[in-house]
Amino acid sequence: MPEFILELLPQFLSSWLGGWIGDLIWRLLMIVITLLVLMGLMAYVTYYERRVLGAMHYRKGPNVVGPWGLLQPIADGAKLFLKETIIPTGANKPIFFVAPYMTFMLAIMAWAVIPFAENWVHADINLGMLYILAISSMGVYGILLAGWAGNSKYSFLGGLRSAAQMISYELAMGAIIVCVVLIVGSFNLQKIVLWQKENFWLILPLFPLFIMYFICTLAETNRHPFDLPEAEAELVAGYNVEYSAMVFALF
Repeated sequence: MPEFILELLPQFLSSWLGGWIGDLIWRLLMIVITLLVLMGLMAYVTYYERRVLGAMHYRKGPNVVGPWGLLQPIADGAKLFLKETIIPTGANKPIFFVAPYMTFMLAIMAWAVIPFAENWVHADINLGMLYILAISSMGVYGILLAGWAGNSKYSFLGGLRSAAQMISYELAMGAIIVCVVLIVGSFNLQKIVLWQKENFWLILPLFPLFIMYFICTLAETNRHPFDLPEAEAELVAGYNVEYSAMVFALF
């Protein structure tokens, strides 16, 4: 979004609606735009991943719904939204529903401190990097609760495996992030970005750490080839095996 819009729109809302009301409307508008962009990106990142995995498996991947299969994420989203949510017998119903919403909200909350532009950041706090580490580490609770609440040994074992993998790779991620903080001298994400604008891109001297961090992010989110907790040999999907419909989509 052009910078002049980011500067003029808050001023216009404040003068038209009043000080705190205009500021509140601007904050809510920022949140809505961020969520819409994130949801759209998430849908088409899964499409891209499925195409890449299809090429790795010598198959085509999504290619039927829409041109080149571009409407496949929309079809999948509509299917998950309209399907019936099946609750296993003996499941702890409150925790069964709390776990996916908790995991989803924590993933969204991490974006509160990430700057999209120089004037586009929801919370410009000095400890933004620590905030992200704290929020991401809390995601382990949602995975464990989901594995336990379904009253299934397969999902429980998958939850334990996922939690162990997430915790182990968070240690490496934290050590890599410390290197960035030591160079810049700040935990503020916006200051880190601006420091690179004024000096040099940190990816150049820290390129080996960048590769390690990318590998850690794949392992942290259980993506290929680090999807061991999903346990294909057991023909189950890990901690979310008992979930269906929209609560599955939240994971």
